[in-house]
Amino acid sequence: MKVTVFGSGYVGLVTGACLAETGNNVVCVDIDHEKISMLKRGQIPLYEPGLQEIVTRNIESGRLTFTTVAREGVEHGLFQFIAVGTPPTEEGSADFSYVMSVAETIGRYANDYKVVVNKSTVPVGTAARVREVIDQVLEERGIELDLDVASNPEFLKEGAAVTDFMRPDRIIVGINNPRTGELFRTLYDPFTRNRDRLIMMDIKSAELTKYAANAMLATKISFMNEVANVAEKVGADIEQVRLGIGADPRIGYHFIYPGCGFGGSCFPKDIEALIGSAAEVGNNMQLLKAVRDVNDQQKHVLFGKIERYFDGDLKGKTIAMWGLAFKPNTDDLREAPSITLLESLWAAGANVRAYDPVASDKAKAMFKGRDDLEIVTSAMDALDGADALALVTEWTEFRSPDFARMSELLLSPVVFDGRNVYEPSMMSKHGFTYFGIGRGEQI
Repeated sequence: MKVTVFGSGYVGLVTGACLAETGNNVVCVDIDHEKISMLKRGQIPLYEPGLQEIVTRNIESGRLTFTTVAREGVEHGLFQFIAVGTPPTEEGSADFSYVMSVAETIGRYANDYKVVVNKSTVPVGTAARVREVIDQVLEERGIELDLDVASNPEFLKEGAAVTDFMRPDRIIVGINNPRTGELFRTLYDPFTRNRDRLIMMDIKSAELTKYAANAMLATKISFMNEVANVAEKVGADIEQVRLGIGADPRIGYHFIYPGCGFGGSCFPKDIEALIGSAAEVGNNMQLLKAVRDVNDQQKHVLFGKIERYFDGDLKGKTIAMWGLAFKPNTDDLREAPSITLLESLWAAGANVRAYDPVASDKAKAMFKGRDDLEIVTSAMDALDGADALALVTEWTEFRSPDFARMSELLLSPVVFDGRNVYEPSMMSKHGFTYFGIGRGEQI
């Protein structure tokens, strides 16, 4: 099938590459000339495991091409996927002006039947507004055109997006007629061979499903962080509590890991957008506001532990930091807990020596010119002469380090573990003073 994807960022590029991988002819459109030039050379502008190989393979096969010329994209695809950014506004709601700009472009150049697909995360009712914009432009052109607008929200986890797309647990499609449903069934058939993962529903329900899913997952995380803070004060171990409640199949083990807060481009933004959308129809989402507030507070927990350990005097101290990305297997720094910790440490007069396996280049660009931040090329380099270690992102390479070497490099063997990667008893045996999240009575 011929597919056009507007937007070559995280969602758009994964969508386009994976659809090309199953034999479709895909054109990705983006207004960023530098990004398109980069993609035409076979270089991808983000880190995502497995994506580079798929992009390279499908460029070479001719099934995946890139352009900045919108007309080419509109004329090419039966499916017109809109996968552009929806950043938060100052009020916290989603800014879908880029989505509407693409809708206007489709209306300007379309000359035959199209299925316009909202892939971007957008508020309920956006598909209807997309239809209105396209119809208005077609009317201005003086033509009548048969087309359908659908919602097909993405459920891609950063760091596992290719796997999530190629082997989805569900594919949500919001439609308003059976014809569109059959076209989607054909498009997604290669991804649902062993069982039917395609869930058809009305468009507004599909739009709300995306926000509701992310809000539910964020709620589980904030709940566990609240319980972890209680566990710490009463002398309980949150990791044992996690195992106990996770054994209940009604709860499960997913997304009940306590830590130093969640970040990324989805959870914080989608929570704010859903709160904003609800407010527009007169609903006060008290629970989601609490989820947001708990997470904001949790991002300061690790600094609080560090500050108390050093009796409030961090001036001139050097803190080693392992992990900058908001989660492993990505270079995404958006809303990352590491940023909150960095800013707090700097405000207290501390220096930071940081290491991240993937996000270092982005961090260098973000904090260019700071003399209180050194980004190094290995985990052990970060420790050399540091007063303490703060582990912020649970990269695999941090799970089983050379503890003896760590102890030699640190001025004092102190570890603040923001992801509960290590067991307190094991760290004690290695001679470390250890502080986790919710691991019994601590400072």
